[in-house]
Parts: sequence; C-alpha cells; structure tokens
Amino acid sequence: MARDRTATEHVDVLVVGSGFGGSVAADRLARAGLGVVVMERGRDYPPGSFARTPAQAARAFWAPETGSYGLFDVRSFRHFDSVVASGLGGGSLIYANVLLRKDEHWFVDRQQLPGGGYESWPVTRADLDPHYDAVERVLTPTPYPLEHPGYDDVPKARAMRTAADRLGLEHFLPPLAVSFAPEPGARPGIGLPVIEPDHGNLHGVTRRTCRLCGECNIGCNEGAKNSLDFTYLSTARQHGADLRTGHEVRAIRPAGRGGYEVDYVRHGPDRDGHVRRGPDSDSGGSPADRVPVRTLHCDRLVLAAGTYGTSGLLLRSHRQLPGIGAALGTRFSGNGDILSFAVRTKDGHGARPSSVDPSRGPVITSTIRLPDDDLDGQDHSGFAPAGRGAYIQDGGYPSFVGWLVEAAGLPRDAGRAGRFLLRQLAAHTVGDPDATAASLAGLLDDGALSDSSLPLLGMGRDTPDGVLVLRRGTLDAEWSTAGSAQHYARLRAALRAVSEALGGRYADSPHWLLKRIITVHPCGGAPMGRNQVEGVCDEFGEVYGHPGLYVMDAAALPGPVGTNPALTVAALADRACTRLLEKRDSGAYQTSGAEQVSDVEEASDVPAPPGVPARVSDTYTPHSSVQFTETMTGYCAMGVSDPRTARRSPAREPLRARLTLTIDDIDAFLARPEHPARADGWIEARGLGGRRPVTGGEVHVFGAGRTPDHRELRYRLFLTDDTGAARTLIGVKDLAPAGLDRLWPATTTLPYVLLEGHLPQGRLTGDEDRTEGMADIVAAGTLRISPPAFLRQLTTFRTTGPRAAATLARFHAFFLDELRRLYGPTRLLGRG
Repeated sequence: MARDRTATEHVDVLVVGSGFGGSVAADRLARAGLGVVVMERGRDYPPGSFARTPAQAARAFWAPETGSYGLFDVRSFRHFDSVVASGLGGGSLIYANVLLRKDEHWFVDRQQLPGGGYESWPVTRADLDPHYDAVERVLTPTPYPLEHPGYDDVPKARAMRTAADRLGLEHFLPPLAVSFAPEPGARPGIGLPVIEPDHGNLHGVTRRTCRLCGECNIGCNEGAKNSLDFTYLSTARQHGADLRTGHEVRAIRPAGRGGYEVDYVRHGPDRDGHVRRGPDSDSGGSPADRVPVRTLHCDRLVLAAGTYGTSGLLLRSHRQLPGIGAALGTRFSGNGDILSFAVRTKDGHGARPSSVDPSRGPVITSTIRLPDDDLDGQDHSGFAPAGRGAYIQDGGYPSFVGWLVEAAGLPRDAGRAGRFLLRQLAAHTVGDPDATAASLAGLLDDGALSDSSLPLLGMGRDTPDGVLVLRRGTLDAEWSTAGSAQHYARLRAALRAVSEALGGRYADSPHWLLKRIITVHPCGGAPMGRNQVEGVCDEFGEVYGHPGLYVMDAAALPGPVGTNPALTVAALADRACTRLLEKRDSGAYQTSGAEQVSDVEEASDVPAPPGVPARVSDTYTPHSSVQFTETMTGYCAMGVSDPRTARRSPAREPLRARLTLTIDDIDAFLARPEHPARADGWIEARGLGGRRPVTGGEVHVFGAGRTPDHRELRYRLFLTDDTGAARTLIGVKDLAPAGLDRLWPATTTLPYVLLEGHLPQGRLTGDEDRTEGMADIVAAGTLRISPPAFLRQLTTFRTTGPRAAATLARFHAFFLDELRRLYGPTRLLGRG
C-alpha cells in the first residue's frame, strides 16, 4: 500500500467506529467543545437505501477483497459464525431495537467459571444506572404498544405472553428504540411522519413510524428505528463533529509529541457498495490494497470499531503499544446467542394451526427471562436444568422470507406435492379452468407453515473463555460452545418448553446440528479489569499505561451482558466520556510523548511530577484512588421534616439507595480535614417517581462534628424527581465517643432530610440537619446498611494508581484508626 505522510492532520479526538460506543463518544465530546473526527469504514444508509432486491442484496456484504463494501460483515470461524454491521450507525442499523439494562445481580465479582478461571466486572449496576438513564433519554425506547389500535394485531407478541404464563416465567415487552408515535407521548399510529428536533437528522429525510414490516434486521427503509445516525450522530454533527464514512483505520501508535498517530485508508464506495477506482487502481492486488495510507494525529483516541474491529486493531498495533498485557484478546464470548424455531404452533385446543405471523411487527416484541440460579436467588424452572441467567425473545423476518419457508417445507410433504400434480393432470384432462387455482391453494397449504412457525432467539451468560488472535494478519477466534455446554443445554430446554407451550414442535437451527452457533453479539477481546493483569483497560475504558487511549465498545466487556448488549455498551461509553472530560478539565492529559507510554520494566516507586501520569504499568493517572459501593435500605415520609418522627408517619414508604463512593486522590483525601469523597449512584422511592440517578454528590468521611470529640459521616446528594423538580438529600451519621456496643448502629444508620432544590456547593457546613425553621424540607427518613449488605460492601473496594495495595491499606488504616479512637477498648473501659 502506498503511504502518504503529507496528508497528516491534527484533531483533539479521533473516534474509530460509529456504533453504540463511538456515536455516544462523538456526541458527548463534541458537545463539550472538543474537535471530534469520526472514522467509519462503511457508508451512510438513509431510509430507502437498504437492499431489498436480489441484485442489491448481492452487493450488501462487507468483502473488501472483492471490492464490496456493503452493510453486513459475515465472519466464519472454526466453531461459530458471526454477523456484524459496517455503516454509519454501526450495529444500530441492523439490530432488533432492544434496549435492556444488564441485570443488577449479574455484575459479578470473580465468579468461578465452569471450565476454570473467573468472570469479574469492575463496574456495578449502580455505576451505570445514571448513564443508562442518559442513553435512554436520547434513544427514547418504549415497549411495543400492543394495546393501541393498529398495533394490536401482532399475534406473536400475544403468543409469547401465553407461553410464559403457561410455564410460570417472567414475561414483559422490552423497551424498543422504535418510533411508534410521531413524537414521545403522542398517540401511536402506523406510517405517520416523525416529528424531528429542530436540527433534523443528518440524512435530511422524513422518517415514518413503524409499519410492522419485520425488516428491522436488514435495515429500516421507513426510518422508524431510532438508530444512531438519527440520534447521537445527528447531534454530534450539529455540534461540529466531522463524520467521515469510507475511512478504515489500519494501525495506531503513540506519537513522539504526545497523543497518537493513526494510519487509515479511504475506500470511497459508491451508493451501490462498489469501490471507486482510484488513480492507482491498476496496480494489482485487491481493491483494499490499492488505496493510499494516510496518517492523522490526535490528542485522544477512542476505539469503538466493535469487538472484532477494536480487538484486531490492538492486536495488529500491540508492538507499538508497550505495556498492554496478556489480557489482550481474552474474555471473548458470543453473549450466549442461539437461534431455534417453534414449528407449526397450535391453538389452545391443539387442533388447528395458530397464527403467530412472524413477519408482522418489529423483529422483537417480547421477552421471557430465565433467572440465574446462583445470582438471583430463585429456584430454576422444572423444565430446564439450573444454570446461569438467560433471555428468550420472539423473532421476526420480512414477508418475503415466508415464501422461502413455504418452499423449504415442500420437500418434506411429498403427499401435498403429489396431490398438486394429480389435480393438475385431472384439470388438464377434463378442461376445468378453476382447478389450477384450487391446486395452488392446496400446494401452499394456506401458508400454514410460515404463519404458524416462530423463530425464537436465546441469549445469556455463556462462558467468556474465548481468545482472539491474529493468524497471518487476519483476526481469528479460538472459542466454541464446549465451555458453555451447561448454558446451551439449559437454554435449549427452555426454548423447547416455549415451543411446546405453544403447541408446536421444537427445531434447532441447522447450525446447531453442526455444534455451531451464529452470534450477533460478540463480546470481549480488550476487556476492562481492575489492573493490567486482569484487563486491557480500566473500568472507564482507558487502556492501562496509555493515557488518552480508550476502548468504548463491546470489546471492553469482561463477560457476556446476558441480555441484548447495546444499551450497556452505550452506557459504558457515556460513563467513560464523563471521566475523559473530567480529566480534560483537570489537565491530566498534558503530557509529553516521552512521558505518555509507561514502561513495564521501569520502577513504579518513582513519584510522578504534578499533573503528569505516573510511569507505571497499571495506571493512567498521577493519583491513587479508592472506590467502594454501599447499599442502604429504609423509609421515607413525604411531608415530614424530622427523621425521628418519620418512622411513625402514615405517609411512610420504602426508600433504597446505592452509592459508589470514589476518593480520586488518597493524598488529598487524607490531608483535607473534611475527607471528601465523590458519590454516584441512585435513590429509589415511589414519592420520587421510582429510581432516580444521583447527579452530583459528596460524602465527608469522619469530618469534624458538633464537638471536638465528635466525627460525622455527612452525605449531600443531588437528584431530580420524575417531574424534573430538583432535590437534595442531606444525611448525617453522628459518631459520638462511646463503647464498642455503639459501633454498629452509629456507623450504619443514616437519618436524612430531603430538601427542595439543590443545596449550593460550599453549604455543606454542618447545619443542614437542623430541621427547625427549614421550610424547604419535603421529606425525612432513615437509611440503614444491613449486615449482608455490609459484607457485600467489603467486596466492592477498588483501587487505581501507583502502589494500589498500599493505597487501599492507607484508607483502611485511616478508617480503623478513627473507629478505634471513637469506639475502641479504652473507651469501653472508660465507661466502667
């Protein structure tokens, strides 16, 4: 390939890929005023441009070696096949619209895997809930409107509910990123023009609400999907992001002046997916090898090219990225994906075929949940063995596939085909002009096979024991279903039970007969972890030892999500962008090229200069941090101003809180007398409108109390209720010198008040808990940490930065010293 160094340019941030991670990053960072370039290897797909004819479909595949740069990237590995997307909007162009959060209890910590090793997530549901909320506000998912006229005639949705009820399983209509109504809150209606924001969409075309055509997975030509090109990418471009299609990144490396150099090529396919012939297109080789390589320099680099794209890029560039450890390429899985069919379902009496009409509706309308027996604390269903959690969803397909299904059924029904031939022969003999139509109707059997057969999609917590490698420069995957045998046995048993509950016959996909699967949800390859041994990147997606280099896609997942991964990938990217911008504002990225890349062989005990990342193998920040998560439960009494009387109030209702406390700099934390920690998470109560994210919070750990002998754990948490009203929760654990018997109740009980508005920064002075005369108190109550929750809290401690173990020891020593001073044996003796 020709190399063109003269084309080098500089940008603040380069985002590689435009899927659920890259689109979120482009929007968040462009809104913050950074200069953002997005490089997407595929082209844009406005409504009406997705392939529908056989000729168009033949060119709809990503095969650069043949000059085809289409939407579908189909990969065949030794033990499985996979389908991913290539286009502006990434996987959102062909996914089935489901936006589900990862189950709270499935964020496991060092859980043993069936074949050895463990699965560990360095983030929790509490960490992600505020970011789940943020993504949902943009993509506006809504459950399928099954009860609304026009949308109520979708039999497969009702069939799934029937099957779940008969089996005693949890069933629900999952949130779908589809426009069923012209705008959020409006009445649903088929084929109505979608009302766009003022800035419109980047395609400049009119979208229409869902027409129930079942074409979600081959691209929505109506624009009904709230795909990333209509949402995040449109607003990213509005805020200045440069969206470049036909740009494929080939290599990355640290730059001597800081930041990163990125080599890329421009494909320039036309609207039919053919590559345009360039001036050197007669030089031999494949079209992909006949384009010049250009180079771009960026201060920060976000890799979001998907599991295969990002992992492959890091594997090809790992010699230029010293310090990336053995975790590169590991933790791969297919998110437990499996396809099966409920064939020839029957009505309630088992006599006649039951219409499930899979071609009517969006591809997925319904979800059945299988609990995880270890994590959810639920008994497994009698029809399936115990095991890891999973989901089952209905499938769908375009109407033309029904003809293929009927044709596929003909060879199995020789009698029906024979009757057709005999009738035709008789009609020809007697000259009956109406016999042909009757014969054809009988041949198609009233379309019963396609109308009464339903694809069933399974996914869940398979085993992330796969490895991605390079073989002669091509990405390969060493993974099979063998390590997840228990998962697939359980899921297939559940799929069979669903088929039989509908009166149908269970059928595996042809792939399964060869012990293969097709996954559309590949995960892992550049997993996040607590340190450089466990992961390629930290919990915020930043690659260890390489400041400003982020992984923000499914490659960063350390294991299967268990349900559809799109929302979790987007939420992780949103969280990573928040940290990136915090570090940008703090000046943490002001590094020189020599200081940017850590050397594993260098001593890690040398302190870094202020503002310069320490040169150690397991950190990206000059500070040592500590983080842990606490869960509290209790009650809230609306309209009550005193926590002491709230317990007896008839207005009392349950309230829960899960908070992740982060000490960003252990030195500053210990030096400041109030010992501040940042708080993120959520608070849940009916009076607040359900679970509400903490949008800003602070906890003072053993700050000064009412007297010189007292200490306080003081909480200030900002949130808004479901009406948009601002609220501040103020709580104080008053720690007075006492005997050991007071240690537990004092440190685990939090009386609090809920105030109108957001208490300004700087007013956390020690007087907020004086309730007299405070007219802005809207509620009061008490929260407590239970003994089981406390034990779980002990497992959530995380550290990053130089000398992580010593950092954690310093925090624990500080905490225990304060408790010893307040409640130690000398206090107990003094009371005697």
